[in-house]
Amino acid sequence: MLRTQVNPGMEQQFERAWLEADADLADEPASLNRSLLRSATEDGVYFIVSDWVNEAGFRAFEGSPRHLVHRAKLHPFRSSGSFTAMHLVHNVAGAAGDGPR
Repeated sequence: MLRTQVNPGMEQQFERAWLEADADLADEPASLNRSLLRSATEDGVYFIVSDWVNEAGFRAFEGSPRHLVHRAKLHPFRSSGSFTAMHLVHNVAGAAGDGPR
């Protein structure tokens, strides 16, 4: 998960740039899905959450030229950011969900 602070007034531009840059990753072999979330409590804060087949696949992407191009498309909008890697331990669906994964 990447937490990023977007420069004030650039939120809509950032969202469009994320969608355009994300299209570059559509055929990344180890990528399962990617989500852009906007904070409900902090102005200009976004979270990018991505799911990967495994950590090795993510690390291969992270060290690739494709990642550098992808990151460069979003960098002009950011004032700061922090990254956290996680492993899914449990996922339990609620009543409106589609069951455990």
